[in-house]
Amino acid sequence: MCLAVPGKVLSVDERDGTLMSEVDFGGVHKDVCLQYIPDVAVGDYVVVHVGFAIQRLDEESALRTLAEFEHLGVLKEEFGDGFALAAKQAGVDNPEAPPPGANTDATAPGATVDDQEAKS
Repeated sequence: MCLAVPGKVLSVDERDGTLMSEVDFGGVHKDVCLQYIPDVAVGDYVVVHVGFAIQRLDEESALRTLAEFEHLGVLKEEFGDGFALAAKQAGVDNPEAPPPGANTDATAPGATVDDQEAKS
């Protein structure tokens, strides 16, 4: 499923000639292109579709929509682990999952920076 999801603009900057933003989707932060609505400011709410902000949205509507999406599990589906979701839908084991019995504690000795960042 491909949705347009509301989010709050956390930052606005130009990257390689393209106006970009970090947007908060109910706790999930993603980079978003602002080229379609370049006058967006930090704190504004935008509707994002496939990585592009396509419309401004008032805060009340954005928060109500995010709460409903969270309740329906849509945010997890849109922003969760794509491999795990596809594997579950196909009824097979996730090829990206750690092998059974593997130490998945991100604070364990030998854990990588990626492990620690994923945990936070």
